Amino acid sequence: MDKLLEIKDLYVKAGEKEILKGLNLTIKPGEIHVIMGPNGAGKSTTANVIFNSSEYTKTQGTIEFEDENINNLSTDKIAKKGIFMSFQTPEEIPGISTMNFLKYAKNKIENKPVKIFEFKEQVKKYMEELNMNPKLIDRDLNVGFSGGEKKKNEILQMLILNPKLVILDETDSGLDVDSIKTVSKGIDMYKNEQNAVLIITHNTKILHNLNVDYVHILVDGKIVKTGTQELAEEIEEIGYSQYK
Repeated sequence: MDKLLEIKDLYVKAGEKEILKGLNLTIKPGEIHVIMGPNGAGKSTTANVIFNSSEYTKTQGTIEFEDENINNLSTDKIAKKGIFMSFQTPEEIPGISTMNFLKYAKNKIENKPVKIFEFKEQVKKYMEELNMNPKLIDRDLNVGFSGGEKKKNEILQMLILNPKLVILDETDSGLDVDSIKTVSKGIDMYKNEQNAVLIITHNTKILHNLNVDYVHILVDGKIVKTGTQELAEEIEEIGYSQYK
């Protein structure tokens, strides 16, 4: 598969306001891409539109995953095809434990029941790697979790579900240095030559421990510059003012 995700000339509105204005992006297997930009540039919109969020209307352009147009697929079908997204503010779900949520999600993705003993051992191993409190696995999903625990829990979900493409939307937001290092470690554990990562962020902390292939600067709804990790370092020094 030459291209995992391809966004072509995408225009998107929220109500009457145009947010994306001709976005183009190609992600191949084995790559880590980063979208950076000032607040309001359209970064989170890009992530949500890939999942066909009902808040947005595509007025032009296409989103293709593994050469299939997914413009009109429902969010659950897009996820089942192998796309995973972490959210800026993970949802709390009372009444379902973290373990039961993981089992249910894994069953749905693979269309077969998980082998419970092996599954629990895998979850335990990943939680140890991510330095997670083992008691969290039996608590209701994200209920009473700290911000850092919620973000680690999403990285745990990513490792367990093992999707083809991961979209991390502001996963580093509000995290301390140690938590950011743990998130970066999780990305390294997940990453291989068959999958890909799209990181959406407005700062560079999460990139310090990763080998990034491409950095894209998104301003006013379109990508205005693409470069390597050095571009992120430049933004860290001088900001986005030159691109506005």
